[in-house]
Amino acid sequence: MTSTVPAPVTRTAEGSALQAVLLDMDGTLVDTEGFWWDVEVEVFAGLGHTLDGSWRHVVVGGPMTRSAGFLIEATGADITLAELSVLLNQGFEDRIGRHLPLMPGAARLLAELAEYEIPTALVSASHRRIIDRVLTTLGPQHFALTVAGDEVARTKPHPDPYLFAAAGLGADPARCAVVEDTATGIAAAEAAGCHVVAVPSVAPIAPAARRTVVTSLEEVDLAFLRGLMTEMR
Repeated sequence: MTSTVPAPVTRTAEGSALQAVLLDMDGTLVDTEGFWWDVEVEVFAGLGHTLDGSWRHVVVGGPMTRSAGFLIEATGADITLAELSVLLNQGFEDRIGRHLPLMPGAARLLAELAEYEIPTALVSASHRRIIDRVLTTLGPQHFALTVAGDEVARTKPHPDPYLFAAAGLGADPARCAVVEDTATGIAAAEAAGCHVVAVPSVAPIAPAARRTVVTSLEEVDLAFLRGLMTEMR
């Protein structure tokens, strides 16, 4: 599966300014943020290093180049970024192969967006190989477009992934609702001009302009997302 841009989707729901919904993956739709940290701890233990628990907030939600690079520098581990990326991806794939829990409300939200034919994209900092594995659980039919972190020149916290997704769906970023769980992803979505629904997974996130904070995806449905756009008028 690739992130090939499909023909633009211009249909919007009657009476709604919502044009598309763009969803993060790890920690937002699937309960995997803890998986990444567990794998990082295991890999570095094998290299003879113990990770400081406070570093988890630094690496959460970030692209692998940033998180892995930080951990190499912080520990002084004798390993290259490329070598570490391979080990982390392999460890993560092993874990999701054994168990991949969805976040509460995720399946219901995806089903509702599909039922009402809302253009939807999966936008993740994870690599394509990881996204394709997770899609077997999420259901690739729920997404008109998927964007992986290793397929854009600049991934989150830069706006590029969300701008790419909005363009691929033929949507105005200002009329896209983004659902994210980390500060890194939120920064990317807000820089792209999208309205953000934050569902914090590891670190607290404060409300802000064009940002609504909820405690669970169970609070988010199509009416809720349409309401965000109505408030902007």
